[in-house]
Amino acid sequence: MAGGAGSGISKGGMLTKVKAAQRAARSGAHTLILGGRRPNALLDAAHGHPLGSLLHASSTPLQARKQWLADHLNAAGTFVIDAGAAVALNAGKSLLPVGIVHVEGTFERGAVVACTLETGQQVARGLSSYSSTEAKKLQRTSSKQIETILGYACETEAIHRDNLVVLSAPKA
Repeated sequence: MAGGAGSGISKGGMLTKVKAAQRAARSGAHTLILGGRRPNALLDAAHGHPLGSLLHASSTPLQARKQWLADHLNAAGTFVIDAGAAVALNAGKSLLPVGIVHVEGTFERGAVVACTLETGQQVARGLSSYSSTEAKKLQRTSSKQIETILGYACETEAIHRDNLVVLSAPKA
C-alpha cells in the first residue's frame, strides 16, 4: 500500500503521487509512474521497456474537461442561481444571465466559478464567459440585452454547457 510523507527527494509520499496519476488518467492523460533514481527511466519506458505503472486514460476529451472542472479545488467566485436555472443545468442546458441572482468574488473571464442555489448548495461548476464585474451587470437580464448593457457581447451564455459540469441535482 502506498503511503508515507515523502523523502529528501520528493514531497507528499507515494500515495499523493498515485492519486495525482489517477486524477491525470481520469482527465484523459495516460500516466506512467516511474522511479526517479533509475538512470534513463523515461527514455527506456518510451522505447517500450516494461517499467513502472501505467494508468490508461479512461475518458474522452470533453469528459476529461468536465472532470477537471469538477476536481478544480478553488473556484474563483460564485454564481448564486435561481431554481429555474438549476433545473435547466440539470437538463444539460447552459447557464444564462437571467438565472443568476447574485455574483460573489472577483474573477476574470474564463475563471472557474461555482454555481450555488440561494440555500448554499453547490449544483455545478463552470468556466465563466464574463468577468465578475461584467456578470454583476448582467445578472437577472435577458441574453438579448448583453450588448446594450456592456456595449459588446462575448457570449449569450454566462457559462456554456460545454464548459459546465453538474455536480448534484437541486435538493427539494
